[in-house]
Amino acid sequence: MTIAARKQREKEEMKELILETAMKLFLEEGFGNVSLRHIAEKIEYSPSTIYLYFKDKDEILYALHTEGFNELYRRQQAIPPTKDPLQRIRKHGEVYIKFALENHEYYNLMFIMRGPARKFENGEEWNVGLRSYEFFRKDVRAAIDAGVFQPADPDVATFALWSLVHGIVALILRKRCTMMDPDQLPVVAQKALEFVMDNTGGGVKRHSPRQ
Repeated sequence: MTIAARKQREKEEMKELILETAMKLFLEEGFGNVSLRHIAEKIEYSPSTIYLYFKDKDEILYALHTEGFNELYRRQQAIPPTKDPLQRIRKHGEVYIKFALENHEYYNLMFIMRGPARKFENGEEWNVGLRSYEFFRKDVRAAIDAGVFQPADPDVATFALWSLVHGIVALILRKRCTMMDPDQLPVVAQKALEFVMDNTGGGVKRHSPRQ
């Protein structure tokens, strides 16, 4: 390995260490209670080292969000093509739940943790997050046009379906399902999704596609 290649690998490893440490601190102590100095102390480096990679903690959170949404979108893109829009929506739900349960730290940062970075609050363009929403919305719109769902505003329908899977995941991640066997929760989540889809999609009267 060349000196340049080794230095590049070391930089990547340091950046990953900063991100992993920051993620744990954000979730354990709250975003507003964590400083760059605190992160530096945890990794036993000076704050100046972190400034070589990130200008502030908002940028660190943004990087973590980006990593999480990139992985979610990668999984969305792997949904098998099918002419049945309802089946695609089912797969979206399955992918979302599986992603959240396998990557609960990312999910907490992306959708649950309070105290978002100013980058989000100021309304700056954030394509990496909107990309997953638009990908899902396109399939919801196709289901509406195909008559699988009742005629509806695609944004309202998309939000309703997203709220369903988010609610399932949030209850599990926040340990609000003590009435159930923890080992069975992934199966219960899947069955809950199937129950709703069976009773709101394939179980409703199909309409003629919109002109």
